[in-house]
Amino acid sequence: MSRPTLLLTRRWPAAVESALSQRFDVQFNDEDRPMAVDAIAAALRDYDAVLPTVSDKLPASVFDGDPIRAMILGNFGVGYNHIDVAAAKARGIAVTNTPGVLTDCTADIAMLLLLSVARRGGEGERQVRAGQWQGWCPMHMIGTKVTGKTVGIIGFGRIGKAFARRCHFGFGMDVVFYNRSPIDPAEAARYGARQLPAVEDVLAASDFVSLHCPGGADNRHLMNAARFATMKSGAFLINTARGDVVDEAALISALDQGVIRGAGLDVYEAEPHVPEKLRAMENVVLLPHLGSATEETRTAMGMKVVDNVAAFFEGREPPDRVA
Repeated sequence: MSRPTLLLTRRWPAAVESALSQRFDVQFNDEDRPMAVDAIAAALRDYDAVLPTVSDKLPASVFDGDPIRAMILGNFGVGYNHIDVAAAKARGIAVTNTPGVLTDCTADIAMLLLLSVARRGGEGERQVRAGQWQGWCPMHMIGTKVTGKTVGIIGFGRIGKAFARRCHFGFGMDVVFYNRSPIDPAEAARYGARQLPAVEDVLAASDFVSLHCPGGADNRHLMNAARFATMKSGAFLINTARGDVVDEAALISALDQGVIRGAGLDVYEAEPHVPEKLRAMENVVLLPHLGSATEETRTAMGMKVVDNVAAFFEGREPPDRVA
């Protein structure tokens, strides 16, 4: 019998590509550039499975029209708000993701952003590289202390908990959080954290606010002008979740007008586009979506896709099915 045909929309770690090639007939995107929506739509009609990433857009329109051959979307990533899951499900297409394996590395990046923006690390490195540093002096590049401050977490899933653990046990921070569903107080206490009833309560109490909630319609622009106004004037926003969780225009205004002190961002509303005004601000640390970007994690993510797709074509339930 012929093997199922798969399309990888981007290049993946070599070990993962090898594992896929051993089981399936795989087509690689050798240019390693994001595919246009019409190319994705064509792939759904040409392959048994399409393996997308966050850089691919799969709106409802890609599932319209001609009969679709693809039976599963093996998403490379835990977030899947770039896929219209309801439209895929309506066409009988399974969707899987890769939870769990990127928890620690994403929490590490959130901690990196928090420390960098609080202690003005990005500014300092730019100054040194430009040859502008004039030597130590008492009032040079004064930042904000991290140890002992209050951090607020929006979304207390795997990554939110991992971040809380780093903040509380690593830096002695007081941790408060908002989560849509109640968390057992004893469970929260394991991470040195306590749940507050509303997003606004967390924002008002926190010196740092870190986003760890899903993207998509439910949380689009969760951080808007009204909520920035609820934050302390000396507070910082950290986002390693999804870009659409933050209204970037409102964020730029809040930073420009001193409503909040700074931000550390790893994700953006229209990646890879980053607004020029954000790029020009010294009180913003900007990373190019590095949350899961370690060799170990990206390989583990790919192997989860292998497991999901293999299970599907062997007639078993994919372990990480979301639709």
